[in-house]
Amino acid sequence: MGKVHPKVDEAIETLNMRDNPTRRRLLAGTGLVSAAGAASALLAACSSSSSTHAAVASNGSNPFPAVPNQKYYFNNHADTNEFFTPTKYGYSDAVALLGLPAPTWGGSATSADSEMVSFMNTAISAKAAGIATPVIDSSMATPVKNAMDAGIPVVTYNADGIYKNGVPQIYTNRLAYVGQALFLSGQAMGEQIKTLVPGGGEIVIFIATPGTGNIQPRYDGAVSVLGSSYHVSEVATSTVDGTELSTEKSYLLGHKGSLKGAFAVDSGSTANLTAAIKSTGVSIPAGGFDTDPRTLSGLQAGTIKFSIFQDPYLQGFLPTLYLYLYNLSGGQLAPPDTDTGLTVLTPGNVSSMLKNSRFQGGSSAQQHIQRPSGPINQPVGTTST
Repeated sequence: MGKVHPKVDEAIETLNMRDNPTRRRLLAGTGLVSAAGAASALLAACSSSSSTHAAVASNGSNPFPAVPNQKYYFNNHADTNEFFTPTKYGYSDAVALLGLPAPTWGGSATSADSEMVSFMNTAISAKAAGIATPVIDSSMATPVKNAMDAGIPVVTYNADGIYKNGVPQIYTNRLAYVGQALFLSGQAMGEQIKTLVPGGGEIVIFIATPGTGNIQPRYDGAVSVLGSSYHVSEVATSTVDGTELSTEKSYLLGHKGSLKGAFAVDSGSTANLTAAIKSTGVSIPAGGFDTDPRTLSGLQAGTIKFSIFQDPYLQGFLPTLYLYLYNLSGGQLAPPDTDTGLTVLTPGNVSSMLKNSRFQGGSSAQQHIQRPSGPINQPVGTTST
């Protein structure tokens, strides 16, 4: 291994990571590091143990040596979707911490391959210092390779390809992936469904865009554990909020007598389940993904029985830090694959997510959220690996 930059080495020593697996993963980029651990370590690495450096970091100035031209580009497949508001807050906070320019955000609002490829080409032409992109299908293979061939580091976030028979098809030669293990999160969803609908029966799983790598693996994972006693219908809802709701209402009304459960694998489809169930008068268990305010309200009311959280804030924060540290260290700090977790929220534990914050996208204010006092007996974050 080459010599590590002295500032990076100092941060590692401050974290008491002189010789342990986490240190080796951070230096070598091997293995899968939990997002919570990576965030804590890298946040600490951005400031020194000395009071002088701590004061500098708290003012949003970078204590590391200057690294020129650190302009990053974030490509996205749903770039107007409110789900990614915490992601944008995440990268905004990271660049403020490091004293870097704001990243450029763009891509497609409708998962259009041509628009996402065009954004990648724009970033490459602009000689971006780094690119973060979801990989929802094979169309990203060539632009990611072109960027890497041009010396531009690329990390993926939120989605990293598709799965065939449970086996990931990565497609790209990216440096690392930051996000949820999507097929495994679908399997976790399947286990929740088996608990809520014991013995099998007819269920529906709503999905905004069937076939795309950001959500199709969840459906596939759920079906893989449900078995033949469940008759599962996959119903497309689109990425348009009003269309999602009307599609769900129509399906629930049309299958009111036989349906035993309604579930969803994306944020918008899950968010509309509460209204769809209430307006149609069906009384069946429901669940899905993410923390849209409507989903949280449904959890509070008990209409939604579970929702699986993937931490979109960290999907903006960590890629930014990883790209910066890769460039700072001359490539010695290759970013690790990082799991942003699988947290099953229920009516019993959702209270921890109800405070409006940048971390959930409900508030732009910078604030310290006080943790509940007493023992931590129901941790929010768990791994999906």
